[in-house]
Amino acid sequence: MSRYWSSIVHELTPYVPGEQPKLPNLVKLNTNENPYGPSPKALEAMRAEVGDSLRLYPDPNSDRLKEAIATYYHMKPAQVFVGNGSDEVLAHTFLALLKHDEPVLFPDITYSFYPVYCGLYGIAHRQLPLTESFEIRVDDYFQPNGGIIFPNPNAPTGCPLPLSEIDRLLQANVGSVVVVDEAYVDFGAESAVGLVDRYPNLLVIHTLSKSRSLAGLRVGYAIGHPDLIEALGRVKDSFNSYPLDRFAIAGAAAAIEDSAYFEDACRKVIASRTRMVADLEALGFEVLPSTANFVFARHGQHEGAGLAAKLRERSIIVRHFKNPARIAPFLRITVGTDGQCEALVSALREILS
Repeated sequence: MSRYWSSIVHELTPYVPGEQPKLPNLVKLNTNENPYGPSPKALEAMRAEVGDSLRLYPDPNSDRLKEAIATYYHMKPAQVFVGNGSDEVLAHTFLALLKHDEPVLFPDITYSFYPVYCGLYGIAHRQLPLTESFEIRVDDYFQPNGGIIFPNPNAPTGCPLPLSEIDRLLQANVGSVVVVDEAYVDFGAESAVGLVDRYPNLLVIHTLSKSRSLAGLRVGYAIGHPDLIEALGRVKDSFNSYPLDRFAIAGAAAAIEDSAYFEDACRKVIASRTRMVADLEALGFEVLPSTANFVFARHGQHEGAGLAAKLRERSIIVRHFKNPARIAPFLRITVGTDGQCEALVSALREILS
């Protein structure tokens, strides 16, 4: 009964995750999951955790995983924070680093969890419009702020921001934290991790859900100056001292260490994306330039909602956003296996004809 709710609950507009339908023979291209399974070494590491040790709490600091991440990026473990998926890392970031008197800035078309966190924590925010070509205009962020956050590449557009522009943004905002959410960076964009040692106000957030094929494990991490990491740790230990279980720590560390498997999976997704973009354009779609494991596409003669519904009738699920109205004509389509992409293109060819 809602009369028992806290007052803030009435005001919340929760995030709506992508649909996880339970339909047979489904071509699922709506939630940006990797079509290739996790590293066999990650699976082996998780199997090895099954045993009597599960009666014990996991390492609250996840030192094994932090060391694997630090080694991979040539950083120090004190520059790494880990959490239960990048969504939890983002949640702690909003509370620890972005709650100030001035509003936090982020694009008007972006990851829709950002305004949800602002509502949850009572954070003032301002959404800045993307350009006509759906790109972030760095000069718009040269204004007083309590922090800046954006995905790179952006979501749901897939458009990347060049590293030179991120550098320019950081130079102009030394008084506030700049958060670069790199959930999809491994599919063709350039990571800002290399800028961390130059800018103590930069925090870069990653997830193992996409390029490491571990969406079901829920592991995310942040890299930044030790002072930023300490702030995240203080919030984490005031919320949940054990966010990662033994399976997550072992499997994530092994996945990070298996660079060869990771790089091969990314190459396959990029190659499939290239082919899918060409096929969609041949059908009359406009496809925004993507460096993610999805594309954002619209057709000049067909609305996005109608196309999504007709694809669903053929057991192919893609993501459609009706708000804001500016992106309603678009479909966000995950890059699947070549077979899944071919099934999508074949269905669209049939629908459009």
